[in-house]
Amino acid sequence: MKNIAILFAAIFFLSFDAIAEDSEDKTLSPYFFVKSDNPAVDQLPLKSTSASVNIAGVIADIKVVQVYKNEGKNTLEAIYIFPASTRAAVYGMKMTIGQRTIVAKIEERKKAREDYEKAKNEGKSASLLEQERPNVFQMNVANILPGDTIKVEMSYTELLIPEDGIYEFAYPTVVGPRYSNKKEASNPPSEKWTKNPYLHQGETPSYTFDISVKISGSIPISDVTSTSHKVNVNFINSSIAEVKLEPKDKISGNKDYILKYRLSGGKIETGLLLYKGEKENFFLLMVQPQERIDKAQIPGREYIFIVDVSGSMHGFPLDISKKLLKDLISNLRPNDKFNVLLFSGGSNFLSEESLPANSENINKAIQVIDNQQGGGGTELLPALKNALSLKTNRQYSRTIVIVTDGYVSVEREAFDLIRQNLSNANMFAFGIGTSVNRYLIEGIARVGMGEPFIITKPEEAQVKADKFRKYIQFPLLTHGKIYFGKFDVYDVEPPNVPDVLANRPVIVFGKWRGDVTGKITLKGIAGDKDYQTTIDVSQVKPMDINLALKYLWARYKIALLSDYNTLFGDENQIKEVTNLGLSYSLLTQYTSFIAIDSEVRRKDGKLTTVNQPLPMPEGVSDSAVGGAMKKQFSPSAPLMSMAPHKESLEIMKEPLKDSKEERDVSIINIDKFNISNNLEKESVKKFIEESIDKIEFCKKKVPYDIITILISTDPLGKVKKVQIKSSGSLEKGLESCIIKEIKTWQFKGSKDGKDGLIEFSI
Repeated sequence: MKNIAILFAAIFFLSFDAIAEDSEDKTLSPYFFVKSDNPAVDQLPLKSTSASVNIAGVIADIKVVQVYKNEGKNTLEAIYIFPASTRAAVYGMKMTIGQRTIVAKIEERKKAREDYEKAKNEGKSASLLEQERPNVFQMNVANILPGDTIKVEMSYTELLIPEDGIYEFAYPTVVGPRYSNKKEASNPPSEKWTKNPYLHQGETPSYTFDISVKISGSIPISDVTSTSHKVNVNFINSSIAEVKLEPKDKISGNKDYILKYRLSGGKIETGLLLYKGEKENFFLLMVQPQERIDKAQIPGREYIFIVDVSGSMHGFPLDISKKLLKDLISNLRPNDKFNVLLFSGGSNFLSEESLPANSENINKAIQVIDNQQGGGGTELLPALKNALSLKTNRQYSRTIVIVTDGYVSVEREAFDLIRQNLSNANMFAFGIGTSVNRYLIEGIARVGMGEPFIITKPEEAQVKADKFRKYIQFPLLTHGKIYFGKFDVYDVEPPNVPDVLANRPVIVFGKWRGDVTGKITLKGIAGDKDYQTTIDVSQVKPMDINLALKYLWARYKIALLSDYNTLFGDENQIKEVTNLGLSYSLLTQYTSFIAIDSEVRRKDGKLTTVNQPLPMPEGVSDSAVGGAMKKQFSPSAPLMSMAPHKESLEIMKEPLKDSKEERDVSIINIDKFNISNNLEKESVKKFIEESIDKIEFCKKKVPYDIITILISTDPLGKVKKVQIKSSGSLEKGLESCIIKEIKTWQFKGSKDGKDGLIEFSI
């Protein structure tokens, strides 16, 4: 590449139609919105989005209203991508056109899409709500006539779980740009949401945002604050508060809305909620054990460290694991016990029984770990079973720490094993490496009621170790068991009670049948004493306002099934998720909401589809999409993809006439690679291709001349030295800025334990 600016021009002046002719090379990357000069098309049909939130106890009920208006002359179809909480149970939708309101119905996803397309082609107004990810939704609204205002209202509920006495409600406002290298032509429609237009960084959102929250409870409320937005808080009385957004913050739909509050005295509302339905009854049990206990009261803990030493961990991942384990084991208390299980194709314990955490045993463990080089297969499941089969001591709370890159194919079996042993051990997973199997690491956290910890760089090991220690150091309740007595329950989730390791309540929900009678008892060990609390079920009255319980229960089941199905695509689980969605009228990966007006409103057969552009999330730069541009262009179509196209790589022979004006760009392409044989070449190439645009943060003009970059890495893949050579002169400060950025890069470690060399040109 001899001329970056010329390359940019070649990319930018390709017509949109020409690019579209060859869709095989087009990716699903996001792109920048470029407004056309066609006044007939309203390219910003979403005018406002607002939310009304009602929080009663631990349940939040949210109604989101999106207002679409067509101020152009052509009939439109609007497509809008938006987020929601990962805990959201979306149970309803309706569409309002003028005085007519159409209540949406839940259908299987494929049929809902077919019905929508049929209504769109027939000229009927219709809206379709689909789930693209558990926290990413797509709204389609068809046949918005010129002058039309169409309102779409979505309803969902979620459970608020307090921690350290603080309740937090989060309302996501915008989906950030998702990197994708997937080919558009070879991917299903459910993946195409990532190809979406974005405004540039710093640009005001094109639609207004508003949110109001009402908090009510049986205990007085205190310390109501928003850490994200400016709000006005009005207390109706000590137990009811209304929170409204300040008018000047109604253009701040580019960052998550976070609201926090406490209950008087730091208490957490505990007790039993009941809902009696026509066919099924639901309950939610929430019990807060006790306040934090003195460190002296905490009995000894047992830690079993399961360490992956298989071939895939060789080099950088295993070196990180050694650093992490040294830190964790060296900081155990003298009255703790521990063991280490190393696994690859087989597994071996440090000792047949867990050892006291004295200096002699700690040094022995560190020496054993230090001697590992990595090799063999990755038999995680037998290692987990071996760890769980170790003899237990009721006076010790057992915590199992798994350290791995997660390159296994037994995720489902591992999840099942962990779920069935929640009362026997706490499970935490540390994912190590630059390409961790996040499904496994995050799935273990979900089914094990723990936290996922992922380490991609050496310097993160200390930070994550400190976070882990803080999380587990004050166990409030261990060896917990719930006894329901004569209260006839079934389909209980979770099936066992995990240890309560932070100041958060025990939450169990499920179904019940028969009379409202009996007593529920929670037993366990708190500190060095037995703990027990009992709730008299007969004193609790089923209430219609607890309707959300059935949605929350079903959403929990769907989330667990979806975790498994994402991994395995099991037809039975797809059917089970689909049936849950249809039975409980919930939005899922396989069910959608569809609302269709019976009136044929468009008769000319013409429709313009518009993807509603999203604001760039606050604090995110243009480099998240592909590069910053100071001057806007107007191609032949209103929207233009910034994803590279193979035809755009041909360099124009003549330079730009007005080169000075257009030099402030940062579209960067890599010309050549030279990589030493002890590095994994494909891994290095992929990392550089994904990271090179980060030098845009230097905020300097990209030179026209070729820049050659030489990188020396240490055996762990950390950048030691960077040299830059140029066929021309670099602008002042640019060289040091680029070097500073590249020195933050982390490659995969070398194969032979020696330094590596990388050379490439841009």
